[in-house]
Amino acid sequence: MKTLAKWSVDDYHRMIQVGILCDRRVELLAGEIVEMSPETPIHYSTAKRGAKYLEELLIGRADVRFNGPITLSNSEPEPDIAIVRLPESAYNQRHPEPPDIFWVVEVAKSSLQKDLELKTSIYASANIPEYWVLNLSTGQIIVFREPHNGKYVSKQTIGEGKITPIAFPDIQVSVEKLLM
Repeated sequence: MKTLAKWSVDDYHRMIQVGILCDRRVELLAGEIVEMSPETPIHYSTAKRGAKYLEELLIGRADVRFNGPITLSNSEPEPDIAIVRLPESAYNQRHPEPPDIFWVVEVAKSSLQKDLELKTSIYASANIPEYWVLNLSTGQIIVFREPHNGKYVSKQTIGEGKITPIAFPDIQVSVEKLLM
């Protein structure tokens, strides 16, 4: 049985700085450099519209990042949407880290298995309080909450109505608007 070498976040950053990974769509997941799935038009459009919608709801309260990296202990995923603490200028010299992150959103169809298994484990291990998966195949949002020992204790599948984010209990996010 082969043992793969795991890469640290620092190793990954050095590879980016010297150009080893230029022109490659990759992310660091649990110490492994993984090719990112190509984005279909519906995936990209849903993620972009979702980010704009969340920006409108959270103006002046959070920075809504679209397709940008976040830095975790042994991973640097690029969630479709990350809702992070202000000010935006805090991320001029670094990517958001777990204490900065309110929640992350992945849009999934072909990447659904990776998003529900590997990324769920990565985000829960980083103690990201909330993780939403927009399942384009079923038209539902899977909401993960309460990270504990590398797993989310709470999982809820929602097909319509509103979701109230943990970090912003006065905000109502329309499931239909996120999935349209």
